[in-house]
Parts: sequence; structure tokens; C-alpha cells
Amino acid sequence: KDFNLTNEKDAHSSDSDENSERGNWSNKGDYLLSMVGYAVGLGNVWRFPHRTYQTGAFLIPYTLMLALAGLPLFFMECSLGQFASLGPVSIWRILPLFQGVGITMVIISTFVTIYYNVIIAYALYYLFASFQKVLPWSDCFSWADEFCSKTRIVSDCNITLHGEIIHANYSFITSNNLTCINGTISYKPVQFPSEQYWNKVALQRSSGLDETGRIVWYLALCLLLSWMIVGAALFKGIKSSGKVVYFTALFPYVILLILLVRGATLEGALDGIEYYIGRQSNITKLMEAEVWKDAATQIFYSLSVAWGGLVALSSYNKFHNNCYSDAILVCVTNCVTSIFAGFAIFSILGHMAFVSERPVSEVVDSGFDLAFVAYPEALSKLPVSPLWSFLFFFMLLLLGLDSQFATIETLTTTIQDIYPKVMKKLRIPVTLGLCTLLFFLGLICVTQAGIYWVNLIDHFCAGWGILIAAVLEIIGIIYIYGGNRFIEDIEMMIGKKSCLFWLWWRMCWFFITPVLLMTILVWSLVTFSRPSYGSVLYPTWGTAVGWCMIIFCVIWIPIVAIVKIVKAEGNLVQRIVSCCRPAANWGPYLECHRGERYSHIVDPKKKKEHEIPTVSAVVY
Repeated sequence: KDFNLTNEKDAHSSDSDENSERGNWSNKGDYLLSMVGYAVGLGNVWRFPHRTYQTGAFLIPYTLMLALAGLPLFFMECSLGQFASLGPVSIWRILPLFQGVGITMVIISTFVTIYYNVIIAYALYYLFASFQKVLPWSDCFSWADEFCSKTRIVSDCNITLHGEIIHANYSFITSNNLTCINGTISYKPVQFPSEQYWNKVALQRSSGLDETGRIVWYLALCLLLSWMIVGAALFKGIKSSGKVVYFTALFPYVILLILLVRGATLEGALDGIEYYIGRQSNITKLMEAEVWKDAATQIFYSLSVAWGGLVALSSYNKFHNNCYSDAILVCVTNCVTSIFAGFAIFSILGHMAFVSERPVSEVVDSGFDLAFVAYPEALSKLPVSPLWSFLFFFMLLLLGLDSQFATIETLTTTIQDIYPKVMKKLRIPVTLGLCTLLFFLGLICVTQAGIYWVNLIDHFCAGWGILIAAVLEIIGIIYIYGGNRFIEDIEMMIGKKSCLFWLWWRMCWFFITPVLLMTILVWSLVTFSRPSYGSVLYPTWGTAVGWCMIIFCVIWIPIVAIVKIVKAEGNLVQRIVSCCRPAANWGPYLECHRGERYSHIVDPKKKKEHEIPTVSAVVY
């Protein structure tokens, strides 16, 4: 039987799709919720509130950085993907010399998706541990050592005795009914039950990266389960994931609201909220460059720009979708979520400070310590604590899964653009095979030294590589391809707009955004510090591995550029110039959308059926 592969339908597309070859979102809601789920992730809950508390007047630079850097890049990537209906690698038909940037984005996304699912596995483990009448981290049980304590233990202090101030042991003070002088109390070094549970039970953490230890079997099973969930949600591509996100993207808001209402009714909640937005506010901090750098970094990572996912998800839009309004809606939703989450988190942390008779500043943490130490400790002090613990970790699970769906879709979209015939026949096996491979690669992160690997990959791959890719992306599209030309492409999709409409975007794309990105990149390199996890410094070889990972990610940028130049014709200058021009097949995917500007494009259907993709296919 003669199979016409170009006419076959796979689970990724349907008869009602505008683009029957690649497929489209079933409806606008699928796309918007997928984008919101991708942008709104764990960082909105465990990073933004802590930054706001630390910096005080953080919302002012945060909002400005959203307008100056986040939104322009977000709108650019959404427009790119929608215009050409291509993934993050193939989209660089727009500028073949920079196609290595797309490869860098995909490789970084691969590294990140390995450790991100490990964090989801942590949330799953705590979710299952919450199904107990008494939370296992609520007290110092058999796994605890002599340093574990639910309260602070006074060691010594200064007292007034016979008219003289002396330093005395606290046992002597209590036995003689004496009183410490305010501000002179010293406490014994203790660890709260939630901290010891995280390190000793959940992670079985070793002493450092040098001590790999064994695979923690229950974390490995949780990791396997998380990959099974991801694979099940994506087995039909956007057609299945687009339906799952109606629950995974919306339900976290319900949980956040429940936690906020519960937290606001607790004693001490007001103290926590004041520390979040009130008491620490100091407008003079806006004069500090570090505040602006933190705001730009938070916006940049929270919106997931330059990861390739925005291009991949937008590539399944219909050509005339209003990507402009979509970009604004998703960005605003992301930022409002961050602010809203801060109230929910700090109201309960304020209660924890009240119960433990400590200042809020001593119970506030960020990152892993907030999600798996400070907040679980606070929840354990609430009535019906297993219920609140279940809701919190279920919310973390859903927030993580949303972002993971989009990241895996980025990888499968890249494979589809390079090998479309394979994906038409074998989408489900390829997706499940990819999830299986990434599961095995992630096993190093569920060993006893796993948390050090998670932190190392995050420190290097999710940092400079993304910044480098973003800088080259905006320079290549605006300065080489041409900003005005790019605006004309966008107007083919959303209609003609006035010069005044484009004034702000031109200012950002041509000057403000690239300058900001370069400043953040240089600042990050200048202020580089040796990676550490808590008080544990990484060995020299660990830092070297981190540098090797980031070099492996970005080295494809010069390699692909050199390959392109070598394959071009003419002298060196002519070759470089030709590589800086769009490829002959750059433009709207469907012929009906090309108009006169792109009427020269050769329809890919007219290529020979027996043509087998080679290494050069990656370049296009």
C-alpha cells in the first residue's frame, strides 16, 4: 500500500485545524492557559515574595522592568513563533547565522527539564507524606539528633547582679529567678524539625557533591511518577495538554485563595504581610543598582523568555491570532500572581513567627528552604495541618507540571520541525521515549547528593546561557534582520497599526531592552561567586562541571555560524552577508498567508517524498 505521509493525520492535528500539517490549538483558551501555566511557575511562589520582602520597594523596579524588558521580549517571541509556525530551532530561518541560538535554547531547556521534574518529585513526596494524622516534620521524632528543637533554646545572656553587669549561663539565671537584659540573649544552635526532616529524611543529604551515595528509592519512584504524568498529558501533544491545563493552570489559584483566606484569619498574619509590603519599604533603596538588577532578573526568569517555549507554544496559533493582546494578558497575569502569592505565603509565615515568638525575618527563606522547610513548618502549627499541607504541595505540583508540559512540548516541537514524517507516525513513542530518557538522566539528582546537582544545574544553565541567548536573539532580529521589517511581519498577522502604536516597542527593541540585557549579563559575570548550597561550598571539579555545562549549551552558537559560513558561496564577506539574510523558505507556513511579500517561497510539499533529513536539516 502506498502511504502518503504528508496527508496522514496524527493526534497532534485535526480536520478543523487551519494548519493541518502541524496542527493548531483547539481553541484560544487552550493556548492562553498553556502560556499562563508556562510563565507562572514555582518562582512566583518561592522567589518573588522573598525578593519583595528583602528589597522593600521592589514593586516599583519590578513593574518598570516588566515594561522595559519582560514584555518586549515576550511579545517578540510570541510573534515569531506564530508568524512562521516553527519551533525554536527552525524559526532561525529568519537569520541562519544565528541558528545556534535556537539550539542553545533547546539544550538549556533539556538541562532544566531534568532537574525541574526532580523538584516536582520533591513536591510529590511531601504530598504523600501529608496523608498522615500527624505531619512527620511537626516534631523531633526518631530520625532527629540532639540539635533538633521546636523552640529556640537560650544559652546565656547578660544580667545585673549586685549593681554589676555580668555574663551568665541561662541555667544559673533561671535557678536564681534572675532576668536577662534586653538584647543580650544568646541562643543555642538548633534546627527546627522541618529542616532536619528535609535534610535527613526527604533528601538523605550527603556531606557534599563528592559523596554521591545511593539513589533515594522513594524520590526515584516519585520522579518516575512525575514523568508518567507528563507523558500521559502530552501523548497527543497540544490536543491533550491543552485540555489538562484547564485544571493544572486554574486550580493553583483556588488553592492560593484558600491559603490566603486561612492565613489572614490567623494571629500574627498582619505582621507577616507588613514585612511583605509595609514595614520594610524604603524608597531610598531605589538608588541601589542591586535592586534594579534583582528586579530585571526576576522578570526575565519568571516570564520564561529565551527558553524556546514561548516560540514553540505560539507556533500552534492560527496566523491571524492577536498575539499582541495575548502577550500583555499573560505577562500581567504572571505578575499579579506573584504579588497575590506573596500575601498568601507571608500571612502564614507571620503566624509562624507569632507562635514561635520569633521575628518574621527569622522565619523567612527563599527557594527550597521556603517551599520545603519554612512553609511546611508554618503549616504544621495550624489546626488540621495535614489538609493545609496537602493543598500547598498539590499547588506546587500543579505549578511545576504546567511549566514542565511546555518545556517538553518545546523539545517535541523541535523534533517535529526537523523530522515531520517521523512525528506524524510515531508521535506517541517519541514523546514517551523522550520522557523515559530524561527520567534516567535525572536519576543523578535523586541520589544523596542530588540536591547539589539540582542547585548546580540551576546556578549555571538557567543563568548566563539564557541571558546570552536573549541578547543575541534581540540583536539578530532587530539589528540584522531589521526591526521595521519584523514589525511589518507582525502587521501581516494583527493588522496595520499607527506609528504611535509602535513607538514604545521600537524604543524597547532598538535600545532599552538590549542595553538592559547586556547590563544584567555583564553584572552577573562580574559578580560571579563560587556556587554553594547553604553553607556547603562546591568542590573545584563541581564548579568545572558547571562551566562545562554552560559551554556545551552556548558553543553551538559559533559552531553553527561557522558551518553556515563554510557552506555558503563567495568570498568571506559575501558568505557572511548571505548568512545574515533570511533563508529562501522563511515566511508564513501556509501559502494563503504569504501575500506578495513572501510569494517567492517554495511550498515544502513540492519537495521529493524520498528526501531524507540530514544534519543540514537541523540548520533549517
